[in-house]
Amino acid sequence: MEWILAMLLKTIRRYKTVDPFEVAKAKHILIRYLPLGETYGFYLKNARQQVIHINSDMEDYKRPFICSHELGHAILHPNANTPFLDKRTLISKGKIESQANAWSTAQILLLNHARLSEYETSQQLLRMNGIPLEMERFINSLPDRLF
Repeated sequence: MEWILAMLLKTIRRYKTVDPFEVAKAKHILIRYLPLGETYGFYLKNARQQVIHINSDMEDYKRPFICSHELGHAILHPNANTPFLDKRTLISKGKIESQANAWSTAQILLLNHARLSEYETSQQLLRMNGIPLEMERFINSLPDRLF
């Protein structure tokens, strides 16, 4: 987790923003909105062009987390074309998905200036910040210095 946070903080410093949409734009990563059925989103690299696909049917409040998750793939594993979790399987599958989940949980909490101490429970923190409840396991591994 430490190396993921280091990469996230390096990215934030380099692009001077925490916003996943702004980081993607600065890195020339295309964002496409398409109806994807049960799939929230996915990341693809075709030739040298990186593309984040986001389900156009998703509620607006879910889009930052989805974009951040796919941005995590683009930065941590740029050559791995991996689909995002679908509605039926929100539990992480595999190391790459877990790393993208850790990235996006930290990025969204930083984006929203969210601190666990400001919420009654970690689940409330997640809900109020548009993060799936399944990401609760990543909260305890985030250092306090991050916030």
